[in-house]
Amino acid sequence: MRLRALLLIVAFSVPAWAALPISLDGQKLPSLAPMLEQITPAVVNIATRGRTKRRIELSLLDDPFFRRFFGRPSIERIQETQSLGSGVIVDAKNGYVLTNNHVIKDAFEITVTLSDGREMLAKIIGRDPDTDVAVLQVQTDKLTQVPMADSSRLRVGDFVVAIGNPFGLGQTVTSGIVSALGRSGLGIESYEDFIQTDASINLGNSGGALVNLRGELVGINTAIFGTGGANSGNIGIGFAIPINMAYDIMQQLIDYGEVRRGRLGAQGQDLTPQLAQAFDLDLSSGIIITQIENGSPAHKAGLQVSDVIVSANGKKIRSAGDIHNLVGLLRIGQSIDLVLYRQGKQLNLTAVIQPFEIPVVEGVRWNKKLAGAKIGEIRESSLQRGSVSYLQVIEVERDSNAWQAGIRKGDILYSINKQLIQNHDEALEIIEANHDGIILNIQRGGRELYLLLK
Repeated sequence: MRLRALLLIVAFSVPAWAALPISLDGQKLPSLAPMLEQITPAVVNIATRGRTKRRIELSLLDDPFFRRFFGRPSIERIQETQSLGSGVIVDAKNGYVLTNNHVIKDAFEITVTLSDGREMLAKIIGRDPDTDVAVLQVQTDKLTQVPMADSSRLRVGDFVVAIGNPFGLGQTVTSGIVSALGRSGLGIESYEDFIQTDASINLGNSGGALVNLRGELVGINTAIFGTGGANSGNIGIGFAIPINMAYDIMQQLIDYGEVRRGRLGAQGQDLTPQLAQAFDLDLSSGIIITQIENGSPAHKAGLQVSDVIVSANGKKIRSAGDIHNLVGLLRIGQSIDLVLYRQGKQLNLTAVIQPFEIPVVEGVRWNKKLAGAKIGEIRESSLQRGSVSYLQVIEVERDSNAWQAGIRKGDILYSINKQLIQNHDEALEIIEANHDGIILNIQRGGRELYLLLK
């Protein structure tokens, strides 16, 4: 009898739950559903097909005698890859979709799927690996776009919602709060200013939307932090690119197909308590200028070696990375207002960000094996060394002759044929005097190596 009574209770409970009221005591129950119904059509799923090169060692020839004379043999194969991610329609009229660069990297085919099931191919308008932003374009009608917020007004504790395509499951919504702002120094991208959130972000959410409770786009979901690598899953620490930053990058990609960055032309190191005491400064953070390029915006603005920068464009400077990020996100022609200390006195300087104007020589002028490399002549003032000039590789095309010879971006060319070089003229003079070949002494990071080019 008791069992029958229990079954009746369960049976009659179901309709009650199915008819959950939308209000209680005249008050509407809180729900994100009305807002989500308006914006989820603007969040898309992205599927890509790509190709990458993979080097495979030939184990059949892995004989010690063979390796002694011929090295470890290997072949290069082209491998097809597939990936899944998300994107956000930010311009319905032109069909522009914001996503992450890593979502569409190496892709030769990109398929965008809308929330209503429509599928279409997308083309790449532009991408910026340094900030992990990419812009796609789709050609179709009846698109929905997400309105944008001013991400500079976000506060820690604001509620946010993440929308994306985790693990290829299809559109998924999670919620949380803004856990922190201005996260940098994570080593994820070259320029970092992340929003940190505990809204669940997983693999496949990359490129998706982070919105506020008004349904406005505040960020592009980009990365997760986990102790077990990429497969560790969400542990409540996710990162999104602020929409103000992503939108500015998008505009440059649309206008130019690339991001045109300038430079300040100064380098520095973090101000430690010991250095602050040595400089007789009552400061807890900042950066000490250690190098200045002659003729650079920093030089023209009057910045000097040993100056201590504490603020830039109204933002407190805690590390050299803060300046790096700030300058990297400014457009050419924009100014940067610096607050600094010089010999104990506070000064205000303004520098105008300018494009790189480094004298460059194509590597093929030196040797055919350096084809694909661009070698710049760097001039700067240094706290340790005074005025210096040196040659540095500023660009190398992947798989070019220079790349195959072992040249990498950032290499400093210390000497040629055992003779020290400081500028292009000295290098060319040594090369033209010896036609037998080139012995390059290269500094890479904290080590030196030699390359023989014939």
